[in-house]
Amino acid sequence: MLRRMNTFSGQKLAAVVKELENFAPTSWAEKWDNVGLLIEPHREKQIKKILLTNDLTEPVVKEALEKEAELIISYHPPIFKPLTRITQSHWKERVVAACLANDIALYSPHTAWDKKSGGVNDWLSKAVNILSIRPLEPELGAPPGTGSGRYIETKMELSQVVESLQKRIKNSVHVALAVGHTPKTLIQSVGICAGSGASLLKGIQADLIITGEMSHHEVLEFTHNNTTVLLCNHSNSERGFLHEFCPILAKSLNEECLVFVSEVDKDPLVTVASDINKELSAFVDVYKQ
Repeated sequence: MLRRMNTFSGQKLAAVVKELENFAPTSWAEKWDNVGLLIEPHREKQIKKILLTNDLTEPVVKEALEKEAELIISYHPPIFKPLTRITQSHWKERVVAACLANDIALYSPHTAWDKKSGGVNDWLSKAVNILSIRPLEPELGAPPGTGSGRYIETKMELSQVVESLQKRIKNSVHVALAVGHTPKTLIQSVGICAGSGASLLKGIQADLIITGEMSHHEVLEFTHNNTTVLLCNHSNSERGFLHEFCPILAKSLNEECLVFVSEVDKDPLVTVASDINKELSAFVDVYKQ
């Protein structure tokens, strides 16, 4: 049975941030990243409701207001490049303004969660039958298994990996076959990087790589070096981790906060089937039809 909202006593923002830091220290994030507490309300109040989202878009802000969330944890930092003004002329500025006006705190973990053992990349890696797994670039001074990307040894036919990955992300997958590969090709090594992984995966010796997105010419470079590429669309390679993290955070906060995943957050790209249902109010990904 679900608890009533008023039974959540909540915790101070500093206490919640401490638990987030315990899970994945922001010191692990890439130097170029902008992570941690990005908006701190000027009036302190108990954090009773926490909304998790992959991207903090205007529809997600509206959802946070409707559900009266005091804290938004946005995997991608909405504030990345310095803001020179906060007006109503740009959607990112409107997002920040709405948080400030409604005393909503904002925290972003991004690449710290990517590197975390048991974080985003490990969540994505579960699409593969793992015989062995290690970070592509281990994080110095961090616990074993922490680092950027993942390298996996496995034994699966390519078609099995594609099917498993689609089930993992609950969405369609773009396949770029390596020259000489077929759907029956035995995959024994896999490189993984959630999000945009071309730079990290460049030069890797693997039968297959899985990431969110890369350019046309980057794809050709891999496929002509005997590596098949599976692309999930950027945020589809990350978003599912939020559902895994949700109970972890709730437990770490002694169940004193209601933690929930956004229902409107989604990747902006949809792969549409040829037989479009014109009665639908929105396009539906071909995998879900």
